[in-house]
Amino acid sequence: MKRVVSISLGTSKRNKKDEVEILGEPFVLERIGTDGDLDAFANKLQELDGKVDALGVGGADIYVVVESKRYAFRQIQKLIAGVKQTPIVDGGGLKHTLERETIRSLQRDGVVDFTKEHVLLVSAVDRFGMAQALVEAGAHIVFGDLLFGIGVPVSLTKYSQVKAIGSVVLPVITKLPFKWFYPTGEKQEQRTPKYPKVFAWSTLVCGDWHYIRRYMPNDMAGKTIITQTLRKADLELLEKSGAARAITTTPVIGGETFATNVMEGVIIALLGKRPEEMVEKDYLDTLARLGWKPNVIPLGQPDASGKFLSPAT
Repeated sequence: MKRVVSISLGTSKRNKKDEVEILGEPFVLERIGTDGDLDAFANKLQELDGKVDALGVGGADIYVVVESKRYAFRQIQKLIAGVKQTPIVDGGGLKHTLERETIRSLQRDGVVDFTKEHVLLVSAVDRFGMAQALVEAGAHIVFGDLLFGIGVPVSLTKYSQVKAIGSVVLPVITKLPFKWFYPTGEKQEQRTPKYPKVFAWSTLVCGDWHYIRRYMPNDMAGKTIITQTLRKADLELLEKSGAARAITTTPVIGGETFATNVMEGVIIALLGKRPEEMVEKDYLDTLARLGWKPNVIPLGQPDASGKFLSPAT
């Protein structure tokens, strides 16, 4: 049985473990939160090194990307440096392949007509593939990198602006403590709504769920949310806000979704390759075999027992 474990800087309240069969192979998938404790994060990774088939970095990015340029977070690289045997991933391979294909398939299948949507992508440098595909699809976009990444009240409306600013800012930001730019530990449970006007302008909000959850207003009436990982409590929050539907990019397992780093770990374990050996074709070919498709979840529709609905394709 293959085992993929995500060690997260996020809250332990979102821990999850499931057994599932994928392409005929039995898997154990697990997410372990360390509540923002950097030492516990590094120690747990080292403890599992050589004992599992793939390790995921959760609640953090190893890299952020602007087109062909990757910028590594120095602090995260130091924390994972003790892992010597087991392949370790942060979900970047799927963010640049699966999430790009998600946008394309939603447009192609008529699920979303992006040309008619006002799209807020909360962070383009965290979702390079999604950002590219949204531009390709002809969406009206606001990139929230300055708004939500560093708190500067400037909306970016062109990807060329993301590239220009990213080339100047990212070399500096990635040398600073990661928690300054992304919620870790208990902060993932806190909501501090910001920039209500840009949310009010949007009809579709996409990108990292922790950014969306932390900064979205209480009123999200009629909006579509496209993100990677939603638990039942997250769906209930969106239902309460009035959101019309949620679309997840990763498959439903045990009634909920795992993060992109876990699912990238699955692909690495299936292929038996190191992340540095992977090319885009490896991901796309394996995704075609897996048949993973976006999960469209209508909101505000309880089941027969009166409970909130489970995700459905």
